[in-house]
Amino acid sequence: MTQDMKNYEVQLVEENLLEVTGKGDNPLWEDATILTDFISPWDAAKPAKIEFKSVWDRENLYFCFTVYDTNIRIEMKDDGVESIGNSDRVEIFFRADDTLNPYYCLEIDTAARVMDFVAYPNKKFDFDWNWPQSNLEVKSSINDNSFIVEGAISISSLKMLNLINDDKIETGIFRAKYNEVEKSIFEPVWISWVNPNTEEPNFHIASSFGVMQLME
Repeated sequence: MTQDMKNYEVQLVEENLLEVTGKGDNPLWEDATILTDFISPWDAAKPAKIEFKSVWDRENLYFCFTVYDTNIRIEMKDDGVESIGNSDRVEIFFRADDTLNPYYCLEIDTAARVMDFVAYPNKKFDFDWNWPQSNLEVKSSINDNSFIVEGAISISSLKMLNLINDDKIETGIFRAKYNEVEKSIFEPVWISWVNPNTEEPNFHIASSFGVMQLME
């Protein structure tokens, strides 16, 4: 059911004109609705401003995060799940329905490294799964007052995974922020578009999703 879920309108733009550069500076982004209502329900401090934008052109779903934070934590031991998981990142989850069986996760750090995996209820994760090859492009940049993560996901891959229903995509939009609490000891702050109303931080739950509406 989607009638009570938060809704974000994905504006339609002209086809094959939006090049992913990691800078989010293509003029077509001016057509996008800017989403800023992110919260950290489990942390007293207000999170740094996040702007999320998405448009589509019938071939690709484009997304762009601008995070107004320059105190960036990134672990560069390797390009594996653990290093990305210990780094500041943005996250997009997609599901076919509220059973979460399965749902698909893209977690992307400030170096545009992607942790992609398929997940099942009760936080059962398969990190051997990858988004269909050549159907995902991600780039990033770090600026004086922010970092940007920009990407494109093919509409065909979203359809193949049964993630578009009546021009709606049920989506979770998140950020993980690491703060140094002691020397070389970092703890995460979890930030979400939708408040999942859980006592402990948890994005891997049906109540953390909203709806991206593909507009015509």
